[in-house]
Amino acid sequence: MSNSLNKKFHLAGNIFDSPDQVPARNGYGEGVVQAGYADENVVVLCCDLTESTRNAKFKETFPERFIEIGIAEQNMAGIAAGMAFSGKIPYISSYATFNPGRNWDQIRISICYSMANVKIMGAHAGISVGPDGATHQAMEDIAITRCLPNLKVIVPCDYWETKKAAIAIAGIESPVYMRFGREKIPVITTEKTPFQIGRADTYRDGQDVTVIACGSLVYEALVAAEKLSGDGIDLRVINCHTVKPIDEKSIIKAAKETGAIVTAEEHQVHGGLGNAVAEVVAKNSPVPMEYVAMMDRFGESGEPNELMHKFGLDSKGIIKAVKKVLRRK
Repeated sequence: MSNSLNKKFHLAGNIFDSPDQVPARNGYGEGVVQAGYADENVVVLCCDLTESTRNAKFKETFPERFIEIGIAEQNMAGIAAGMAFSGKIPYISSYATFNPGRNWDQIRISICYSMANVKIMGAHAGISVGPDGATHQAMEDIAITRCLPNLKVIVPCDYWETKKAAIAIAGIESPVYMRFGREKIPVITTEKTPFQIGRADTYRDGQDVTVIACGSLVYEALVAAEKLSGDGIDLRVINCHTVKPIDEKSIIKAAKETGAIVTAEEHQVHGGLGNAVAEVVAKNSPVPMEYVAMMDRFGESGEPNELMHKFGLDSKGIIKAVKKVLRRK
């Protein structure tokens, strides 16, 4: 493991040598069960995707607290809002293209405007859904949730962080949106890795450029940093798992200390993490920026790794962006 990794975060020791591969959605499935044990008000609503969204264990453990809505995402949001005002803590889940994609209006009014304590789970997010194609590849969900008042937006980086987030949000009196993918991704954190909603974590120290990433791109950023260290480029890597409220202090500090920023996300270039970071940087400490994201186009069918590579959502894409921003520094 690189000596530049921040030891206080207890990252996995095999990050660069055959890391464990586990779907982040497994972390949600285990986390929501643990949240259910901790608070009997936790309930789960699902739209005919119990196994895919990893709600099967909750259904098995707490059958009286699981509600199968059927393929009716808009109805699910409204029912969840009513349950929240009755003292329950509803987790509503479907593919992110449908939740928050199809039920955005109900999330906006019934949940966010009304400040209903509902937890919105967007599964199968990003282009890594693969063969399902553009219709099921949620690449706009951060944008359409980040703009809603009262709604927190969380994008965990791996299995452990997704599990911790699923548990933590039960204790927050606020609507929350959390997105996670379908495919197996490297496990880079551990059970001991600190996690706090609203705080960005610096996983690797560096002074030349900062890469601020979320979701599966955090791992790719660490790989890019390791490769670039051989070229004498010292990369700082920040895991910005909470896109809203964003950790302005960490972003401003990185801008001032490294003088250049690259953002990396499995999402459209417009409206996502990159824009959220740019808003902070432009207002407080303007520096050159580059974006690693889906460049204003829809995805296509293909194997997940092939698609991530084709659209530059990997360590090679990050390395290219880092070298480009360095020329502007």
